[in-house]
Amino acid sequence: MRPHPIPPVSEPQQYRAIGLVRGVFEPQDKDLPTRGKLITSDGTSLEAVVLGRLLTLMRRHLDISQPHLWVVYPRSRDDKTLHLQLMGVWEPSTLSRMEEAGEVALADTLPEGDDYFSVRGELIFTRPESGDVVVKVRQLPRADGTRPTPFKLNLSGTIPLEHLRHFVAIEGRRQGQMIAVDRYEVIAELPQRGNRGGKARRGGGESRGARPEVRSGPPGAGPAGPRSHGRAVSRPRP
Repeated sequence: MRPHPIPPVSEPQQYRAIGLVRGVFEPQDKDLPTRGKLITSDGTSLEAVVLGRLLTLMRRHLDISQPHLWVVYPRSRDDKTLHLQLMGVWEPSTLSRMEEAGEVALADTLPEGDDYFSVRGELIFTRPESGDVVVKVRQLPRADGTRPTPFKLNLSGTIPLEHLRHFVAIEGRRQGQMIAVDRYEVIAELPQRGNRGGKARRGGGESRGARPEVRSGPPGAGPAGPRSHGRAVSRPRP
């Protein structure tokens, strides 16, 4: 049983963008229960959609009028507002079914706290003087073999220009509609196709839904299958 909804990476250059946000999900309307907004504890309203089988779990086992700690995939809109894809919920006290005597119960809170994000990808834009950062995150091929378009995630923080076009691992925290860089690690320089001059480009906020390999399951599963309590599986992207 994994004691955390965000698993360790399996190799240094593993792409991902995943986080934890506590809030109340308000559906757009009863006929469209998978789209709506997440009202966070600080009063921010974030555009949100529900992925996969999480909707069934929400209907059967969660009181959505109450705040929960959601496992989310972040995306950036063109206006730099934050869009969240809800893929799981971390609430062992509600979802766990202790089947073995002596099994250790997991806490509903996590050491990283609410609004924590892990972002791993290519640094394609950085402007230290304004605190703008853009990371490109690649996605797994789909079941039919097609390759989804990478997406760009806007962050706020300071990363030096010499790290442009490097693979970076970022730990961040949501502040309003943005994810702020708390710390970063430069993993490796990435090979480039052609020579574009190596200059920082103006980063955009293309929002294309990535689908890292994840699963959501029934009570006792958390976001990722039977008795896993919130595992999110994300394999290296090509």
